[in-house]
Amino acid sequence: MSATMSNPAAAKSAAKPGSDRIFNFSAGPGCLPDEVLKQAQQDLWNIDGSGIGILEHSHRGRVFDRVLAEVEADVREVGKTPANYKILFLTGGASTQNFMIPANLLPVGGTADYINSGYWAEKSIEEVKYYGTVHLAGSSKDKNHSFIPAQNELKFSASPAYLHYTSNNTIFGTEYHYTPAAPANVPLVCDASSDIYSRPIDISKFGLIYAGAQKNMGAAGTTVLWVRDDVIERANKIGLERNLPTMLRFGVHAK
Repeated sequence: MSATMSNPAAAKSAAKPGSDRIFNFSAGPGCLPDEVLKQAQQDLWNIDGSGIGILEHSHRGRVFDRVLAEVEADVREVGKTPANYKILFLTGGASTQNFMIPANLLPVGGTADYINSGYWAEKSIEEVKYYGTVHLAGSSKDKNHSFIPAQNELKFSASPAYLHYTSNNTIFGTEYHYTPAAPANVPLVCDASSDIYSRPIDISKFGLIYAGAQKNMGAAGTTVLWVRDDVIERANKIGLERNLPTMLRFGVHAK
């Protein structure tokens, strides 16, 4: 908890001029623009003159369909997302993707390559062990994650199902200044939760990107995925092979 949140006097001194709201510098959930909050407030009561709020509309109804289409279009436009990528809006935070990704992308008996650059990378690595073998292509753990492993330091396994890395490590204060190159025909997977859209990104270099929305994109509770079409196809085959439950399959969410 920040000092302003625990100290009413400090909160008052940090208030925005002419407002009872304070300046919010939290790492996450991050600050939302005033105009966005006001629009959300209105839409909770009555969205687009429909007579009811967005929380009361059917997820199969025309109002929600339009909202979802607008959100997807905005996500595509901001990131210049290529047409051969699906945009998925899922729940459970980025932590849920720590197990959904190997469940969908790691074949039975397969190996996934991971770069260990900090706390959240380690959390991802822990979940892979339920589905197969983890190979550390690179790690900074021996020096308390004080650096990012360089491309020429990465050592890949013989036939990795994918290469995973975490682009920004908030706890240790390190960030990738390059995009790791995976072996040929190996999908590159990135947890971009804490720096997505903070700088230009070439989405075409990735097989899958995932990011919790709460730091740079919006409110907590939504995780956004950019998944290339061929990776969806691969996930469909592995999902059948593993007999995954329906709602754990990327292909189901991509329909």
